[in-house]
Amino acid sequence: MPELVFFSGTMDCGKSTLALQIEHNRSARGLTGIIFTRDDRAGEGKLSSRLGLVTDAVEVEDGQDLYAYLVDHLSQGGRADYVIADEAQFLAPEQIDQLARVVDDLDLDVYAFGITTDFRSKLFPGSQRLVELADRVEVLQVEALCWCGARATHNARTVGGEMVVEGAQVVVGDVNQADDIGYEVLCRRHHRRRMTAGTARAAALSPDVLPVPPAGARF
Repeated sequence: MPELVFFSGTMDCGKSTLALQIEHNRSARGLTGIIFTRDDRAGEGKLSSRLGLVTDAVEVEDGQDLYAYLVDHLSQGGRADYVIADEAQFLAPEQIDQLARVVDDLDLDVYAFGITTDFRSKLFPGSQRLVELADRVEVLQVEALCWCGARATHNARTVGGEMVVEGAQVVVGDVNQADDIGYEVLCRRHHRRRMTAGTARAAALSPDVLPVPPAGARF
């Protein structure tokens, strides 16, 4: 039976790479898919991974009916054997409902990929709806790591290397960007402490945290 599957994880854990792999595997078997994306790092109408792989995709617009898009595509003689939706956290809840309808009414598998929570550890509306509707939720097993070496579970937004917890929910950026707006994956402990790799390095170099010699010590 066709399924709506949500592949979730933090940033930098290989979601888009897996989406591209699924596309490659199915196209190699003669299947044709429709790829939706929203606000990809490579620009409009692209699905890309940090490994340098990229393919064309349909850029989803605000208010666009994804079910109607598929019906129109098929009605005009187009082919669709499956659907991939990358950056699914940026889709509206009603667009997730439309993807579920694609599965139920058009008998197509839909593979959605996205992060679950934003930089404030709040659920994206699209991801929340996917958790509610998906036949399966798969947490990716390629673990992203915090700078301390622990498993990264949270997405942090940085401005000039400093973690911020206020601002618009959707601001396009990428990991490991020191200037302007960037993102970094952290463990819960360091997300709570707002300690990024940059602030940790600065703290380690600060004379305020250097060990103090005991009184009377001679050098």
